[in-house]
Amino acid sequence: MTPFLKTAIAAAEAAQEVIQKYYAGSFEIEIKPDETPVTIADIETEKTIKKIILDAFPNHGFFGEETGKVNEDAEYNWLIDPIDGTKSFVRGYPFFSTQIALMHQGELILGVSNSPEFKEMAYAEKGYGAWLNGNKINVSDIDSIKQSTLSLGNIASIATKPQWQNVGHLVSSVNRIRGYGDFYHYHLLASGKIDLILESDVNILDIAALAVIVREAGGIFTDLTGNELSLDTTTVLASNSKDVHQEVLENISYS
Repeated sequence: MTPFLKTAIAAAEAAQEVIQKYYAGSFEIEIKPDETPVTIADIETEKTIKKIILDAFPNHGFFGEETGKVNEDAEYNWLIDPIDGTKSFVRGYPFFSTQIALMHQGELILGVSNSPEFKEMAYAEKGYGAWLNGNKINVSDIDSIKQSTLSLGNIASIATKPQWQNVGHLVSSVNRIRGYGDFYHYHLLASGKIDLILESDVNILDIAALAVIVREAGGIFTDLTGNELSLDTTTVLASNSKDVHQEVLENISYS
């Protein structure tokens, strides 16, 4: 492991201790301006991650879901969602995780996705493959939509688009349809257990680390128009192969 990855994993492990202290406990919930919840667990977890990373790399930038941006013009920038899935966290079900990504001059190069309750830590660094709990993982070799398993997540805004009917055709074309959501369907995709993910209503902090993991496992990860991810990305199409990915893009015609 490089020093970057060692530090990211150490931060994720420290974050897990904070999260588990609060999970299923009693805490106040505040609603942010975007109408999403935030708790003391989110804030303490991010502060823990921030200290570990900036102590190790004081010249790096930091962009956190709860504490905002520091040194955003730096060559290296860390993208952090301390508890991705706070709505699940506060309701007491386990679909939440810590997301830590590193961007170098605008390119995502490292990702750690840790789920305390699932006991799954996935991680990847550009050029070094993807790993889940210390075991190397790869996407499946399914090569057609007809054979694919598709997972949908956060699709409320898609349902208001003219392309909703096209999504319906996709759903009727695949082998199986699921809705695992959040971090979990990306872990499944990178491990070869499902083959397609379609999602909207996300932000880059939700998906940056997962994009690196899926790509290093051999998969494809873009937005729903086929474009590269950016800080403004709000949609995802992730798949196991270029052929399947391109066919979905052409059939959905999202804009």
